[in-house]
Amino acid sequence: MANVLILGPRAPAALELARSFAHAAWTVHVADSVSCRLGAWSNAVFRAHRLPSPRADAAGFVAALSRIAAAERIDLIVPTCEEVFTVSRYRQALPRSVRVLAEDFETLRALHSKRRFLELARDCGARVPDSVAVTSLEQAREWAGDRPLVLKPEYSRFGVHVRLHPDGLPADAAPLGLDQTWVAQRFHAGTELCSYGIADRGRLLAHAVYRPAYRLARSSSFYFDPQPTAAIRAFVERFVAKLGFSGQISFDWIVGEDGVPTVLECNPRAVSGVHVFVPGAPLPAALMGADMACVDAGAGRARMIAPIMLGPGLAQALRDGRGAQWRRDWARAEDVLSVRGDPAPPLGALVDVAAYAGIALRRGCSLREAATRDIEWDGEDLPEL
Repeated sequence: MANVLILGPRAPAALELARSFAHAAWTVHVADSVSCRLGAWSNAVFRAHRLPSPRADAAGFVAALSRIAAAERIDLIVPTCEEVFTVSRYRQALPRSVRVLAEDFETLRALHSKRRFLELARDCGARVPDSVAVTSLEQAREWAGDRPLVLKPEYSRFGVHVRLHPDGLPADAAPLGLDQTWVAQRFHAGTELCSYGIADRGRLLAHAVYRPAYRLARSSSFYFDPQPTAAIRAFVERFVAKLGFSGQISFDWIVGEDGVPTVLECNPRAVSGVHVFVPGAPLPAALMGADMACVDAGAGRARMIAPIMLGPGLAQALRDGRGAQWRRDWARAEDVLSVRGDPAPPLGALVDVAAYAGIALRRGCSLREAATRDIEWDGEDLPEL
């Protein structure tokens, strides 16, 4: 019997992968550095483990991960969130018998960079927006003039700190802030799409495209509408082949009125696209790098995080006068948290939120920061252990 250790079970994507591995008769372990009852309370999970924060204690994180891998005879480690960067940087400290699903550190650093990724994306079959690195509003204004633009930190996640200026940079725009370079990028209007893929040594083995139909304040999505797009899959196939990439890889897109996709940024980790595969899809085989044809999620039923859709999603729809559309969307989607035979994860999610709220109160930060600050990586050098 094979054993998998899935990191980041605070995330619904990790829960989805745990269920997929359990369906394929793997023994599933999960490990995280904050409250992770969402995944840990799933019937798919055999055992949950606690880790130090990879951001605050990289040495302790890697040592604990190595101990768990050895003690539990782990065959495969699957990072799902930004702990992938720490795992990649120190993978030599992990048992050699374990397959670690993380590309080399310098490749991940380039893909996580909103600037360097766009350089890599050229000549792969998708439109790439004009962009430039800036350190001040004056530089951004000089580059853009009165053209529409987007400003984003070079290293960020969930759309946090992104500034959209479809009418050009206003005279009273706030200073950039943050202790890092920003990227000024040409603004493209259109339909937002996201893609998720699994690759092994340059071969694309699983792929999904979805529309993030509902978002939390222009940040994380909680409604995932499958939208298979041949041009996006073709780009991903070329891109992973160009890099010889192995691991999970995700992209954000805009499709304009001309139907041509524009690739905006890359997340070299799991995203919500994992939810739109049909039950029983051979994702474990893809994550193990099996010799197989690419599994495409296609255009199946929409998925949603039902508690958020019922709360902030409904409030947002009523405020915008889209109550009828919300009812139709609700009726055609399935929940990703509560599934037949595995009812506990929604309750676990509530316990997690309460834990994050306590952290937010103690540290004076947002709920989102409380839930992710311990794993975030913003491009800084990670020293030798």
